[in-house]
Amino acid sequence: MSELTTPGRASAAAAAIALISFLPATAHAATAHPAAPRTAQDTTCGVLASGASATAQAAVAAACSQIGVWYSWGGGHGATPGATYGYYDGSDPDSLHDGERKGFDCSGLMRYAYYRATGQDLLNGTADDQYHSSQAVARFSASQGTAPLLPGDLMFWGSGHVHHVAMYLGAGQMVEAYESGTHIRVAPVRTGGDYAGAIRVNPSGTPVPPPADGGTTFETWGTGVRTHSTPSVHSSAVDTFAGPTQVSVQCQEHAETVTAEGYTNDIWSKLADGSWLTNIYIKGPAELPGVPDCGGDTPPPPSGDSTAFQTWGTGVRTHSEPNVNAGVVDYFPQPTTVNVVCQSHAQKVTAEGYTNDAWSKLTNGAWLTNIYIKGPAWLPGVATC
Repeated sequence: MSELTTPGRASAAAAAIALISFLPATAHAATAHPAAPRTAQDTTCGVLASGASATAQAAVAAACSQIGVWYSWGGGHGATPGATYGYYDGSDPDSLHDGERKGFDCSGLMRYAYYRATGQDLLNGTADDQYHSSQAVARFSASQGTAPLLPGDLMFWGSGHVHHVAMYLGAGQMVEAYESGTHIRVAPVRTGGDYAGAIRVNPSGTPVPPPADGGTTFETWGTGVRTHSTPSVHSSAVDTFAGPTQVSVQCQEHAETVTAEGYTNDIWSKLADGSWLTNIYIKGPAELPGVPDCGGDTPPPPSGDSTAFQTWGTGVRTHSEPNVNAGVVDYFPQPTTVNVVCQSHAQKVTAEGYTNDAWSKLTNGAWLTNIYIKGPAWLPGVATC
């Protein structure tokens, strides 16, 4: 339940390895980071009392749309509000897998909800930051309980330093990203312990439209930014953005290298209208998180006595060492081909319902847990490192 304070797994049990070894390759083809099944309690998520502003009701709807998504330490704190991969909090064993879970921590969820409701990034920060936000138009003490609260109000916990935030729904219920190892949920309100009070958020702004055609909404920056008919600045211009705006990104791919505004990048994003925009002008890292490849990349042929294998899942990361806590080397937004040099028993990983301690070393020196490589737990024909 602790909150983000800074930006930013030996052999498997024999039974588990035996089980994985006999699974066919197609058994791995499941959706990565599945949401938990909805329960009867989950269906109560929504505006459960009258009196809330249209903005607050929209924020409730946005938060409730994420029921079942993972809690992930640090999740939701990317350049644009929305689910992101988290990281290990340094102490809670349940947080060890947060780097593989795309979701929100408590304040990341509140930030996203009010961004969707207002079109403005009003709550970019930790729970403590949000508690002290200048966007609060009303404040309620802990001693007042829930009597004055309306749906959309934010409730906080912490003595001295606020460490948790949730959104009030009405009828004694709230929606929250609770702690590592759990999913976003509806829960009865808690006004005991270190409950610190609540705020009501500024109701101004314009709701963000949903992403078009299944895309992902990002913010652009800069002035006079052009989109093109192909991923090249030399192709015809399709549109010009006079200032920062919102775009719906369908996919991205490596194409023409562009240098602008002091940045160099060869990744382009395909927008909902079919036009292309260099990622330089999209807020976020050079390769946008959670956005699939358009299919423009051609995997290199096996080299250096390596063997080609197919990965599965989305948002898969490789690491500098056979350890999920080691530095991230690459990010595969969708299934791709990797060239494996050798494999080794190292850190045991549990993900997507599988447990395995086998890791593969790729031609670029990065390591990938065998869980995300199609085939048995120990890859056939691949040497031991």
